[in-house]
Amino acid sequence: MKLNSGYETKKARVEMLPLIDVVFLLLVFFIYAMLSMVVHHGLKVDLPSAGSVSLEKEDYIAITIDADNHLFLNEEPVEADGLAARVLALRGGEAKPVFINGDQKADLGLAIELLDDLKKAGIEEVSFSCTKETP
Repeated sequence: MKLNSGYETKKARVEMLPLIDVVFLLLVFFIYAMLSMVVHHGLKVDLPSAGSVSLEKEDYIAITIDADNHLFLNEEPVEADGLAARVLALRGGEAKPVFINGDQKADLGLAIELLDDLKKAGIEEVSFSCTKETP
């Protein structure tokens, strides 16, 4: 004989919404953890700051002058002699812009000589890289 207590017995069911929330949070956590492990390779240069900075750099050639006045062409050590010819060869007839990344402690004279050599070689699209000044 079955007694009726007024309550219906329901089957237990697994709620999916809390499970989806937990899986989403785990996904976000692991994506953030992976992105924080990415190593950024490059040369250590302390760039000067400026008020108006264009942040777009597409396909370009980078010349770096470090604090000890060593020159690098796309992270490869080079000498000042013949640098303009190597830049022309890298451009390959295209109008790729050239960015000079100069450390704040680098000699301004070396940067001016480099800029002059590039202008003499016919390279007109030369810019100096810097960080955006924060107010």
